[in-house]
Amino acid sequence: MTPTDPPRPTGARPPRVLVLDDSPRPDLTALSGRAEVAYADASSLAARLPTADALLVWDFTSDAVRHSWPGGGGRPGWVHTASAGVDRLLPELAASDVVITNARGVFDQPIAEYVSGLVLAMAKDFHRTWEFQREHAWRHRETKRVAGTRAAVIGSGPIGRAIGRTLMALGVAVELVGRRERTGDPEFGTVRAADDLDSLLPSADWVVCAAPLTPATEGLFDAAAFGRMKPGAHFVNIGRGRHVVTADLVAALESGRLGGAALDVLEEEPLPGDSPLWRVPGLLISPHMSGDTIGWRDDLARQFVENFDRWVAGEPLLNVVDKHLGYVTDTPSPATPTPAGGPQ
Repeated sequence: MTPTDPPRPTGARPPRVLVLDDSPRPDLTALSGRAEVAYADASSLAARLPTADALLVWDFTSDAVRHSWPGGGGRPGWVHTASAGVDRLLPELAASDVVITNARGVFDQPIAEYVSGLVLAMAKDFHRTWEFQREHAWRHRETKRVAGTRAAVIGSGPIGRAIGRTLMALGVAVELVGRRERTGDPEFGTVRAADDLDSLLPSADWVVCAAPLTPATEGLFDAAAFGRMKPGAHFVNIGRGRHVVTADLVAALESGRLGGAALDVLEEEPLPGDSPLWRVPGLLISPHMSGDTIGWRDDLARQFVENFDRWVAGEPLLNVVDKHLGYVTDTPSPATPTPAGGPQ
């Protein structure tokens, strides 16, 4: 058996797909007659896992899989999460034989457009324009030119690359930062190593965090990082809330060192209405929506069905996550789980 020649299903029954529920539910009508689809919530997931061949983590904001996985009975051989990040599944699933796939590719361009919109909005002072309009105040100002500025985009996966491409289309010089240096990149020339970040921050007008959440990136942006940034620079985080030491970001904004920041992800989600973060000067908060364009749930469901088709055909799955790195690499999966062969 090789990744390009996986075993085909031989079970007498259709494969059983369990969905960690969320509202609205995924459109899985394409699986009618080909799979037994059942639903579970956080309270019933552990009891239902032993009966499932595959698990679709539709509620990707839940920690229920981590809490349920090291229990009794069998476990599915394949887990697909409807998100780009897999931090809600690790480290508990890393020690098992389960194959994890993610939603890589669905959110790339929508997030890139969102980040570029934030850059334009902050450069052109749209926030105060709206405030002055509500006050019926005619306040002429000069705004920043985006073309000719510099950005450091941390995260060299598909989302980071899409952000970099879109910013370059606006005339921004982009340094893409990955785990290690790669030369000869057809789009970015050299992908800089994470160890180079300290030397890149002082010259960046825009610092965008699009990295996966791993032990190496948790708390990456702290007081030391914000202190290295160019005075007046802007910070954007669309990765995970735990990439940022929030108190240190607040201090950098309140001191005036940073020109502004935008957080689409936070350590606590949803953010309580009485949180002091809502009132931090120069901070734009959005409710984890940067990749959620009209029709995004249908895109996620279609992606899962496409992988299901590959699964039952015995073909290698798409978007297989390296469970130790915490993200998808371009290395083929060492194995493809066998559907209808019983949970692992």
